[in-house]
Amino acid sequence: MNWAIFQGLLSGVSNYSTAFGRIWLSIVFIFRLMVYVVAAERVWGDEQGEFDCNTKQPGCTNVCYDYYFPVSHIRLWALQLILVTCPSLLVIMHVAYREDRERKHIEKLGENSGRLYLDTGKKRGGLWWTYLLSLLAKAAVDSVFLYVFHRIYQNYSLPNLVKCSIQPCPNIVDCFISRPTEKNIFTLFMVATTILCIFLNLCEMVYLIGKRCRECLGHSNKKSRTHNNVFAYIETQEIFHANNKMNEKMSQLHPCIRLTTPAETELK
Repeated sequence: MNWAIFQGLLSGVSNYSTAFGRIWLSIVFIFRLMVYVVAAERVWGDEQGEFDCNTKQPGCTNVCYDYYFPVSHIRLWALQLILVTCPSLLVIMHVAYREDRERKHIEKLGENSGRLYLDTGKKRGGLWWTYLLSLLAKAAVDSVFLYVFHRIYQNYSLPNLVKCSIQPCPNIVDCFISRPTEKNIFTLFMVATTILCIFLNLCEMVYLIGKRCRECLGHSNKKSRTHNNVFAYIETQEIFHANNKMNEKMSQLHPCIRLTTPAETELK
């Protein structure tokens, strides 16, 4: 693994993430990826070679292992980590696309032509939707793998002993799993961190949607106040001009009679 490239990708994802996203990234990198690389691979090791059955019938051990462990934990976790980090790369690619558009716009029209984006990394417009969909995709991937693990390994646990009677086994044979307690601890740890990551993704989605709703409501209230001020100003000016005309008519009838007019107000 090229750690320099990986570090650059992590820095890019962190720059465009919220606080929830940075916590999610830390959990994925430290508690899932590092545990997988440093410890989990050594715990499982040669899993099939350490699966021992009390029979010498050729093929019986292989058939029983394939029946009870159709997919290895290690391979499932590797696939899960790959798929759950891919949506974050979509955000980086979208930002890179914006930066490329901005660069071409400046090259074509010059520095004084204005900018297409005030901030290419600010989550507005299409980038907001890309970020939100990436959160939804990450939560969906983790949820699917939790379901797959539960279907393959009931209650996410490995038994100490399994009984197998599949052909070509001559009868019911006992098969033993290597280090089942240690493997159960690692499995529960990975399941717990996966649930925490799903929770953080949901919190970040709620935060983004709530923030967007507050901004829309604030903009709507500000626009409404502006319209009310405009209407009040127009109404005051109409009264002012009406009183002026009335004063002119009254002055023609009687020079001593004059109506009081309100002071002209400014639009705030």
